[in-house]
Amino acid sequence: MHIVIIGNGIAGVSTARFLRKGSDARITIISAESPYHVARTALMYAYMGDLRPSDLKPYEDDFWPKNRLDLIQDTVTHVDIEAGAINLLAGGRMHYDILVLATGSRPNRFGWKGEYAHGVQGLYSMQDLTSMEVATEGIQSAAVIGGGLIGIEMAEMLRVRRIDVHLLVREQAYMDYLFSADESELIHQEIRRHGVQLHLGTELDAIETDSEDRAVAVHTTSGERLATRFVGLAVGVHPNVDLARQSGIETGKGILITNTFETSAPGVYAVGDCAEFREPLAHGRRIEQLWYSGRRQGRTLGRLLAGGTDAYSAPLFFNSAKFFDLEYHTYGDVPPHETDEVVCRQWKAGRHLIRTAAERSTGRILGVNGLGVRLRQEVAASMIRRGQDAAITPARLKTLLFEPEFFQADTTQIAEALSS
Repeated sequence: MHIVIIGNGIAGVSTARFLRKGSDARITIISAESPYHVARTALMYAYMGDLRPSDLKPYEDDFWPKNRLDLIQDTVTHVDIEAGAINLLAGGRMHYDILVLATGSRPNRFGWKGEYAHGVQGLYSMQDLTSMEVATEGIQSAAVIGGGLIGIEMAEMLRVRRIDVHLLVREQAYMDYLFSADESELIHQEIRRHGVQLHLGTELDAIETDSEDRAVAVHTTSGERLATRFVGLAVGVHPNVDLARQSGIETGKGILITNTFETSAPGVYAVGDCAEFREPLAHGRRIEQLWYSGRRQGRTLGRLLAGGTDAYSAPLFFNSAKFFDLEYHTYGDVPPHETDEVVCRQWKAGRHLIRTAAERSTGRILGVNGLGVRLRQEVAASMIRRGQDAAITPARLKTLLFEPEFFQADTTQIAEALSS
């Protein structure tokens, strides 16, 4: 049995690891990005000097032969479904018994003039890290387009090297589709505290280039011109379905799969960022594009291919990030505003905020956000899964807060604000 996995991101490698735990099949992992799996979420720390490029590899080089995982750095150009074979860019043809597509995502582009110029890029791969190193050498100013988590990361990376940064955010408040006004304002303050020039309600119109096709300025839709020698594009990603689509595998926004990761092609599976479930998952989404979900999907598929029977079920939604020094945790579903069905409560003091969401009719907790505080995942998840009421007593708060010694807070006051 030969199982070929295209893509060595967290979803593809997790599939291989958990498959190997229960199977003696021959496993080949193919990636055009790098010969070894790298921690893509840590790319920023290599740029900032906190990690060496070699530190981005979570596994030692001998991990792969010890686990009999064959690695090939190449590009797959075509999948011949009828023959059960793939074609490689370097030449040659490889047969498979089972094929796993873990082709990940690609950064969005929207047809802006100059979006492919030198010094204009996203941050997704090892190649992006290398090109960003070259493009920002010796420059004094940069612009980052987009207010998501990658945009914040790119702004922080540039500021560490003392580069002036303009951060262009289309929304009137940072991520106002997720955050309340108070949450967004905390992030605004943190961004400005680190010397970033934040432009809210601002959209990119075009990127101005010089005679060598290098970025020299960005123009906004309001007519403003901002001089810059580097433009970071952080306007989201989309599933990388090109290989599947040209090979005749059914796609929507992503590669369409069942809850056991089967595609429309026999013997072909898809997993991770590139995959779109045919039926919505428990949280209502069809596409999951987080590191945590990629790992969980890969673990489930690996066990299925090794003979397991458990289909994929989405975990309680969870994410964590940092906006410069401001930590962010979220569990469950916390809408940006109250609705007829959902009531929100919050406590805020200085750079610390906790906000809960509950079902208005029953008081059952639906989710919790934390900014500037750390919340225990197992406690928050247990409260939501068990359908507990959203009232936060001082005793419950003590179990929910993680490392509260990092800030001065009156837990009684917090509990009263959250349970009022």
